[in-house]
Amino acid sequence: MSTTTIDTLRFATAGSVDDGKSTLVGRLLHDSKSVLTDQLEAVQRVSADRGQDAPDLALLTDGLRAEREQGITIDVAYRYFATPRRRFILADTPGHVQYTRNMVTGASTAELAIVLIDARNGVVEQTLRHAAVAALLRVPHVVLAVNKMDLVGYEQAVFERIVEEFAGHAAELGLPSFTPIPVSALVGDNVVDRSRHMDWYEGPALLEFLENVPVGADPSDAPARFPVQYVIRDGEVRWYAGQLVSGSLRVGDRVTVHPSGETSEITGISVLGTGSEAAHAPQSVSLRLADQRDVSRGDMITAEVDAPVLTQDVRAAVCHLADRPLRVGDRVLLRHTTRTVKAVVRDLGGAAELTANDLGRITLRTAEPLALDDYAVSRRTGAFLVIDPADGATLTAGMADLA
Repeated sequence: MSTTTIDTLRFATAGSVDDGKSTLVGRLLHDSKSVLTDQLEAVQRVSADRGQDAPDLALLTDGLRAEREQGITIDVAYRYFATPRRRFILADTPGHVQYTRNMVTGASTAELAIVLIDARNGVVEQTLRHAAVAALLRVPHVVLAVNKMDLVGYEQAVFERIVEEFAGHAAELGLPSFTPIPVSALVGDNVVDRSRHMDWYEGPALLEFLENVPVGADPSDAPARFPVQYVIRDGEVRWYAGQLVSGSLRVGDRVTVHPSGETSEITGISVLGTGSEAAHAPQSVSLRLADQRDVSRGDMITAEVDAPVLTQDVRAAVCHLADRPLRVGDRVLLRHTTRTVKAVVRDLGGAAELTANDLGRITLRTAEPLALDDYAVSRRTGAFLVIDPADGATLTAGMADLA
């Protein structure tokens, strides 16, 4: 990567009610000078109307009218900002248990999750749920932001006790590591600038950490995975169009088409209508094969080496998203990349059913083989959705576990 390239970090936030998550996000935006003047003026007016002496920075993210009236976050609010070092895409997710599915949506593409804790309350049930979601989604980096340190006298012992308790739970939840940072979102301690009130803390402020944390591995270094989105016919020649979600492909490479298992050779690559000798993830490209193979939407083209697992028995960790329960024996559709197949629910990890916002485990039997990767290896080709065949509604988000 060139030293002049500014990369992008996608991160999500989650916290329990009144932990100060929206205030933390607002402080981050405000102190990094990422707020437009008219936005700040609008927040100042609303705050003044409420009788508040200072601007309520939480309003910078609590954009829905229902959220502002209730003083809570109920939807995923996306914010885009940048510093000279990095661009950021922030997903501010709700903390209530009934909105776990919203957190899953916001964190599913995140490379970092900020789990917020109120220093007065310590680790609570929702803290563990948020950590479980981060572990479930294999979020590469987790920050434990211990907020409201000003309300506990900036005591080091309080911070260390919370970190120790969270560490014990994190190991049980499968969260390999996390970075603890003591903050006060209301005052601004350790959010953008390092705090003068906690000289015992020698680590970075939150923004400093966000600017320097390593961004995920280059997707072009992973095994080649090309889900076919549609077929383009140019006379007698067929081109297969889609996004190369991982890896690299070159003219002359031997490839396998899944699920048929047929092999061929790449004889042409088109990128934005221009011929190319190679394609690299995450480019959208068209491929031409040497042989007239029966390839259609939903098939996956991969290199002959490092091929995915072809299976009809799908085991996965899941978050149930729909109000309609999911039960053993239900006939559903499973959507994986561009492929949709019929399936039946065989097991729910011993549970009678999954209801909205439940986290659990599932086993499905599909009518046709799927070219799956383990979610721990690839978040793109290891993820899938369970669909209601009656109305097309999304029921469940799954993360394949092939171990």
